[in-house]
Amino acid sequence: MRIDVLTLFPEMFEAFFSTSIIGRATNDDRVVLNTVNFRDYSKNKHNKVDDYPYGGGQGMLLTPEPIFDAVEAITPSNNLRIILLCPQGERFNQAKAEELAKEEHLIFICGHYEGFDERIREHLVTDELSLGDFVLTGGETAAQVMIDAVVRLLPGALSKASSHEDDSFSSGLLEFPQYTRPEDFRGMKVPEVLLSGHHRNITKWRRFESLKRTFLRRPDLLADANLDDDDLLMLADIKKNSQK
Repeated sequence: MRIDVLTLFPEMFEAFFSTSIIGRATNDDRVVLNTVNFRDYSKNKHNKVDDYPYGGGQGMLLTPEPIFDAVEAITPSNNLRIILLCPQGERFNQAKAEELAKEEHLIFICGHYEGFDERIREHLVTDELSLGDFVLTGGETAAQVMIDAVVRLLPGALSKASSHEDDSFSSGLLEFPQYTRPEDFRGMKVPEVLLSGHHRNITKWRRFESLKRTFLRRPDLLADANLDDDDLLMLADIKKNSQK
């Protein structure tokens, strides 16, 4: 995979691209990461990339020319997605991360100021994505979150191929509780089933706890979760006990 990030602050990505899972994936040539300062494509003598909006209004808008030129200077791969980071975009989630992880080439456009010239949105990008219903100073932070979520899904990026499968949201549910040594910490004990070595019972317990945690914390996720008959029976039991 190749990922290009159009940004006015490429220095924000230097440490991010070189550490942890992202750094290992880069060193193993599983992903090629690149930043492009689209100010370099400004034809303004002062290298400006923003201007006042027509019709008046607050703030400044990013002008289309440097962003179009910067994208067009990048040699595209066969499967290319150009992603505009903005509060009006589709909410980013695990399913979107899994979708993007199948692509060959992603370009993230990080905005600043009051917004973008609408022609960037209408005629250049393939996707508009948002982290949530809040506004950030710029798109760099959002781009880093999305890149992290995507890269860790690439084959071989994690030390174990199945490491991400039990993550919250990967199955449509929140992750079950997990424990490690010691078995008894200040009187707080690890559930006996996890010490039993009975893998079938452990799997059943984890599924129950995942359903329970999702029902209590994010019941909205259950509407789209892939639940079988056993799940529905456990969920009915969870709902019944929660009413007591």
